[in-house]
Amino acid sequence: MRLRNIKGSREVIGSNRFVVQNPEEQHGKWKEVFGNQNPVQIEIGMGKGRFITELAIRNPEINYIGIEKYSSVLLRALEKREEVEVENLLFIRMDAEDIGSVFDEGEVDKIYLNFSDPWPKDRHAKRRLTSKEFFKRYDKILKKDGRVEFKTDNRPLFDFSLEEVVNAGWILEKHTFDLHNDVEMSEGNVMTEYEEKFSSIGNPINKLIAYR
Repeated sequence: MRLRNIKGSREVIGSNRFVVQNPEEQHGKWKEVFGNQNPVQIEIGMGKGRFITELAIRNPEINYIGIEKYSSVLLRALEKREEVEVENLLFIRMDAEDIGSVFDEGEVDKIYLNFSDPWPKDRHAKRRLTSKEFFKRYDKILKKDGRVEFKTDNRPLFDFSLEEVVNAGWILEKHTFDLHNDVEMSEGNVMTEYEEKFSSIGNPINKLIAYR
């Protein structure tokens, strides 16, 4: 269960230099925010930030933005962020439904979705980050050859996601039902906290890559 209620977390986030306040004001200006022309990649629902922080360390030539809805979870990511000296990583606290107001058309090069909330009830399907409704949002902010990469140990959610890629009119470039035993797709893989936890108890990790 995610940590959602740490007293004072919103105040800490509201004054932290690594968190972009009022991100909608930076719509179309993210390369100016980073002060360079490097590609911009985002992770939606970054959790405690292990994945995107490691990416930023490995790839200083890419700008990363981690998006997290819950203040108390973002606070944990900030703790990791404070421990590393990189210039290419910022965070936003927001609901993913609003990404169109934060990023301009073609402003994002890649979107990462890792172990997203499955929203298991059918009536909540539109809230899943791999629903066709969300793919419509991604379509607006991704550059033409941009990719969406999704990892999960939840097989029903993954099966749903495979169908939604097609329903959204996207193309499934690659997918695997057992990432850690797939030589090609596991190359350079960065594990999240959940990935390490679930794989350690024998749960296979699913991954897909989709584009338009």
